[in-house]
Amino acid sequence: MTRKFLRFLLATVFVISVTALAQTASAGPALPAAPSAAGTTPDPTVGGTGSKIGTINIEQAIFASNEGQRDFEVLSKKLEPKQTELKSMNDEVESLKKQLNTQSATLNDDSRGALVKQVEDKQKKLERSVQDARDDAQAQQNEIAQRILQKMAPIIVKYAGDKGFGLIMDTSNPWPQGPVLWAGPSVDITKAIVDAYNVQSGVPAPARPTTAKPAATGATRPAAPAGGTKPATTTPPPK
Repeated sequence: MTRKFLRFLLATVFVISVTALAQTASAGPALPAAPSAAGTTPDPTVGGTGSKIGTINIEQAIFASNEGQRDFEVLSKKLEPKQTELKSMNDEVESLKKQLNTQSATLNDDSRGALVKQVEDKQKKLERSVQDARDDAQAQQNEIAQRILQKMAPIIVKYAGDKGFGLIMDTSNPWPQGPVLWAGPSVDITKAIVDAYNVQSGVPAPARPTTAKPAATGATRPAAPAGGTKPATTTPPPK
């Protein structure tokens, strides 16, 4: 996916391009599934008697919330040392590759073989390190998103009931990946949910817009709360 929140997400969570670092396929962070254990999700029968249909971008709601922007900014800074380490490892691999290309014709077989093996070993180590770092970053991102999602889901259910909605559909994924072919802005409740969540959380708005540039590919949405109404997901920070 190439929407704004993904560009934001990649930067906030882990600005490491696999193409630049290890020429491996890039993979984006995924949001966690909402727990369905008793007591962790709202009762979908509460207030679900309305007839209106609304939409919400769950992914945007999580990342546009003040709490989401704050926590992902903190995570981004926490991961900067690892990013620097991987950049250094990549630079070393690229330097050895350049040396191999420029000196290959003048090296004897033993020296050339040793240099080739050195490049291959460091390349494999780099790729493993990139994958480990990505997995760690994704796990930490998922923990943040899950925590926010658990608190946001009841707000969505209450809002839908209070406003007479009988159905709320998630627009995080565009059609045909998602269920909504088209929906006008008048039925979108994403901003209203973010505003309500910000009031409940008490977390102040960031002093400045989050500008970190995200990494990403195919992030997945959190699962809907047990029994029906779908919880909230991500909103990109304002430009």
